[in-house]
Amino acid sequence: MRKDVRILLVGEPKVGKTSLIMSLVSEEFPEVVPYRVEEITIPADVTPERVPTHIVDYSEAEQTDEQLFQEISKVTSHWIPLITENTDKDSRVPLILVGNKSDLVEHSSMETILPIMNQYSDIETCVECSAKNLKNISELFYYAQKAVLHPTGPLYCPEKKDMKPLCVKALTRIFKVSDLDNDGILNDNELNFFQRVCFNSPLEPQALEDVKNVVRKNLIDGVQHNGLTLKGFLFLHTLFIQRGRHETTWTVLRRFGYDDDLELNQDYLFPPLKIPPDCTTELNHNAYLFLQSVFDKHDKDRDCALSPDELRDLFDVFPYMPWGPDVNNTVCTNDQGWITYQGYLSQWTLTTYLDVQRCLEYLGYLGYSIIAEQESQAAGITATRAKKIDLQKKQTQRNVFRCNVFGDMSSGKSGFLQAFLGRNLMRQKMIKEEHRSYYAISTTYVYGQEKYLLLHEVFPDFDYLTDADMACDIVCLVYDVSNPYSFEYCANVFKQYFMDSKTPCMMIAAKSDLPEVKQMYACSPLEFCRRHKMPPPQSFTCNTAAEPNREIYTKLTTMAMYPHARLRCMCTCNRCTFCLCQNLLNSELLQTVRAKLYAVVLRRHIIQEDLTSSTFWLRASVGATVFAVLGFAVYRLLLKTRSPSSGIAGNPSISSSFLFFTAAPHRTPPFSPSLCVPARTYAQLSGAASSPEAEPRQRLRLDRSVAPCLPESFVFSVPLSEKQTARQVS
Repeated sequence: MRKDVRILLVGEPKVGKTSLIMSLVSEEFPEVVPYRVEEITIPADVTPERVPTHIVDYSEAEQTDEQLFQEISKVTSHWIPLITENTDKDSRVPLILVGNKSDLVEHSSMETILPIMNQYSDIETCVECSAKNLKNISELFYYAQKAVLHPTGPLYCPEKKDMKPLCVKALTRIFKVSDLDNDGILNDNELNFFQRVCFNSPLEPQALEDVKNVVRKNLIDGVQHNGLTLKGFLFLHTLFIQRGRHETTWTVLRRFGYDDDLELNQDYLFPPLKIPPDCTTELNHNAYLFLQSVFDKHDKDRDCALSPDELRDLFDVFPYMPWGPDVNNTVCTNDQGWITYQGYLSQWTLTTYLDVQRCLEYLGYLGYSIIAEQESQAAGITATRAKKIDLQKKQTQRNVFRCNVFGDMSSGKSGFLQAFLGRNLMRQKMIKEEHRSYYAISTTYVYGQEKYLLLHEVFPDFDYLTDADMACDIVCLVYDVSNPYSFEYCANVFKQYFMDSKTPCMMIAAKSDLPEVKQMYACSPLEFCRRHKMPPPQSFTCNTAAEPNREIYTKLTTMAMYPHARLRCMCTCNRCTFCLCQNLLNSELLQTVRAKLYAVVLRRHIIQEDLTSSTFWLRASVGATVFAVLGFAVYRLLLKTRSPSSGIAGNPSISSSFLFFTAAPHRTPPFSPSLCVPARTYAQLSGAASSPEAEPRQRLRLDRSVAPCLPESFVFSVPLSEKQTARQVS
């Protein structure tokens, strides 16, 4: 709505223009009338529409003294053409014909004025008044103000006696947004919600029935199943306009974000939203609930996927189709290629993360602020905490993590992205080149929490990497194991851009189903990772019969969530403590014992008296203690039997000692795995010799030399040889 109204009075000399203004201000007829008065401003608090109104007088007598033959003919031959010719067609100002000095005639001039009003659609209304008797003075300026704030011209075509196409289009969108169950009918609950949203008060049951009866009498299919159809909804607004209540239609239009040109207002589509630097944007819980309701509203066959027709119906309230064919290759789809519920939410998450302004615009088209009863779409967006604060606190509250994927040409980056969406190599070959996407987003579970992982394939141009290419939570370096020159690109990217950064990196050995060749680089990929304290290269292939394995994506998300600590052991050496524990937990003996214990517990019927008996809990505690002692004994036995026989680099005298890093309990989620790294590797990296004759104190000092590069919350336990006692340093 406009912030102020400006009214200009034009007409022949001595018709009473100045007298009208002075009578309005002083509420009495002036004895002496000047040629022209200065501009008058009426405050907003004394006007019905609560909008400041400026009244401007105009006098032609100061410029010319020419007398014209008739005042009414002057209106059609001079004033209306003068105004219309000097105003833009798309911004025509409304006109009001005022017949002043009605006190001097006994008959009305409306019969003469009506043909003029029918000829010129810009004329909103005609008022007869008298400045001398103060007749219709206030009404005159009220109608003038109303004509500016609620013009009829954009809504209604007098010649066709019907609403204009833009008005019909806007009201159709409003109907579809208000139809919460998408059945094509506004039931009583939806009508009451619509009434409360637009006019702040629901309709009484009788008033609601009266409205439907009016539609029934004038339109055959205006009411169906005791609900208002789209035709009935449009008929009601046509009736409002024809009866001079077009302010009702304008109230509805402006509540749903439309301006005077029946276009969605920019302030409505793009509300102010401040995003601090180094922060990302995510949808909050209320926004996800709203998007879920929109999905359920248009998923008519309840197959948890949107068919092309359902997707078009969903975006019918948009002025354009926002999602192209590439979206189907960005998110998860079903076997028919339709976007699933998870893929639908993932695409909204991707839009919010990459372009929050675009997300605000889309939410505005869907009517989020109206349906969710929020001030604006900005209420559905959350700005995350700065990344540097997350690093300091060693925890994060974010739900979306970005992984930039680097790699040389034909190294398997696109296959890596599509495998994240569950597509093997056979399905990837069906993707058209013009529909290819450089993004892939889906959900992973880290310690039972659902997180979004966003993969972005970076164009392999080593010399032109932008800040956006390096701004991510984790870096994925992909090389082809069958190409001897593929790893060199990854190594150069890491050394130039990420070696000194705090961003965790992972090396992916893609196309592992092909024969592996030696990489033409100074060192092997495994040795490169050891030197730079990276996890070992992870083998990956998408050339599988079923869906590719998603475990590697969980590892990426875990590293992105906890960049300060490498929490997961990613090796398969079968020598480190983590691997030994995993083998013990997965052993057939332990599985058999666990199955028998479950069977005993399930066969025994525990009654309420047992739960309150101290004897029952004593036996349970003793059993748990025995089981823990046996498990620890087996664990020590495994370590003892493997230690003498596992030499390194052909030196059997060097025991396979490992640094076992365990995060502090108050810093790490439950069931968090640990990282196990051979102590020999750290000894070689530090340049010091590790010999069996070294004293325990010297060995501890050697292991402590790599401590500054590790988090403060870690405890290092260093198992030495069999005859030496283990020591712990913190």
